[in-house]
Amino acid sequence: MTNKTFKPGQTAPASAQYKVGSTSKEITVPKGHTFPPSQKAGTTYSIADRTNNKSGRG
Repeated sequence: MTNKTFKPGQTAPASAQYKVGSTSKEITVPKGHTFPPSQKAGTTYSIADRTNNKSGRG
């Protein structure tokens, strides 16, 4: 697992479940898609669980 974080509007480097900021909420973002906008300023996304296919290797 990586400690790298991503901002809304950035492109996802791998297909994975991404943790939303410091909440317990997770979203699925496919590789190459952009992260969705957030309701709170400064929200970031981090990889919680990669998918088990070649798109999840990113």
